Amino acid sequence: MSSENILEKDTKSQDLISVLKEDIPVEQMRDYASPQRINSLDLVKGFAIIMIIIYHTTQTWFDRDWQFLSGMVLSVLDILGPSLFVFLSALSVIFSIRKKTGKLPEKVIRARIFSRGISIMVIGMIFNIIGLSIVRPDIPFPLNLWGWNILMFIGFSQIASYYALKLKKWLRAILGIIIILISPTLRWYLYIGKDSSLLIFVLHFIITSPTPEITLLPWLAICFLSTIFGEFLFEAMIDGSEVAYRQLFKTFIIWGTILVVVGVITGWQLHTPETLVESEYPHLRLLRIMNQQDYYKFPGMPAFLIRGTIGNMFYNIGAALLIIAVCFYLIDIKKIDNSFTRMLIYFGKVSLSLFLVHYMFIPLFPYQFNIVIIVFVVLGYLGFMGFFMYIWNEYAKGVGSPEWFMIQIGRIGQKTGEKVKEEVKKTEEFLTKEIKKTEEFITKEIKKTEQFIVKEGKKIKEKTKEIIKKDKEK
Repeated sequence: MSSENILEKDTKSQDLISVLKEDIPVEQMRDYASPQRINSLDLVKGFAIIMIIIYHTTQTWFDRDWQFLSGMVLSVLDILGPSLFVFLSALSVIFSIRKKTGKLPEKVIRARIFSRGISIMVIGMIFNIIGLSIVRPDIPFPLNLWGWNILMFIGFSQIASYYALKLKKWLRAILGIIIILISPTLRWYLYIGKDSSLLIFVLHFIITSPTPEITLLPWLAICFLSTIFGEFLFEAMIDGSEVAYRQLFKTFIIWGTILVVVGVITGWQLHTPETLVESEYPHLRLLRIMNQQDYYKFPGMPAFLIRGTIGNMFYNIGAALLIIAVCFYLIDIKKIDNSFTRMLIYFGKVSLSLFLVHYMFIPLFPYQFNIVIIVFVVLGYLGFMGFFMYIWNEYAKGVGSPEWFMIQIGRIGQKTGEKVKEEVKKTEEFLTKEIKKTEEFITKEIKKTEQFIVKEGKKIKEKTKEIIKKDKEK
């Protein structure tokens, strides 16, 4: 039974507390943020979350002599980071909407998208409070609730993609490209004017946020562009033929290559903190980290490797298409199925939990390991994380995990919706009953009136005859 069907089961006879106490099937949590039947997308997420865990752990656990490697790794493999997950998040929205269109009312579909997106954003806000208290303790509560971290943006992208889908593909493409092209100039205007105007300060705070690793502009463009390719993917999966699959693979490869080339060409210029404001583009700090060695000094960092630049946006979207295309080819066309791919798919299904939980163990070994030892430590850590998630989901029923949290929010929304529907139904039944009573009363009165008129008419007729008869006799 799919997660959608489980969420739709009848709970009219239960109160809300009973509903929340129900166990959530493991498969439901695994599939909650994953389009069913598309293991290739889970493979992408699984591979990406493993690389993210490797980067975050090595960034902290490398001893100081090897810290420069973490900067090099992130600059090259950032294509597996936030941009890829936002892209995949938008794809999941396509399947949630298209599969239910015509089967469920539009309001129900919208409510599910919003509840899922908002629940992820709530988790992102909690993550902000914890993270910003360490990174930016100067930002007081409640301002530290706001910040475009990866979870906040994934949640937001769910909602933004819902509305983007209402536009034609060509219009989405134009809007996405325009957003990418105008964002650097607009962000620069907000940056230089934020101290001179309260309105500009507020706009800068909302769009850029206190931690501009991910910003509303230009990242909003991903929601417009990814939904185009998401529809191509959905149509191919509905068709189900090998011809459709190979055509989709070809489309993703061609457009992925074009966008990567465009990104590299438009982002070839080298930047340093002197040519680009590091507080607005904090990814530029990787240049300083990479140069913490005596072998070679990098003169600058190409723009296509700096998050938020024009070149970087085209490059990352193109790379996402290529990565998805390769995984789709291996899993859905070549049908490769072995222990390794199944492991990656499992990691992908619980990627949200992995992303949050792995931070708990990072402070254990700060600056402890060299390049040789850290390989074995990180591999052991990945094995531990997989085992930990398996135990949590299989034996603890995933209680307290992000997926569990979001499903419970969905249940609350569903139960609330049922209560509203029940009250509306009762009101409709009461009104129908009262209207029926009124109709019966009016009909009865009309009938009485008709009978009275007929009776009086007969009396008048008889009286008239009587009068006429008397007149004739006279």
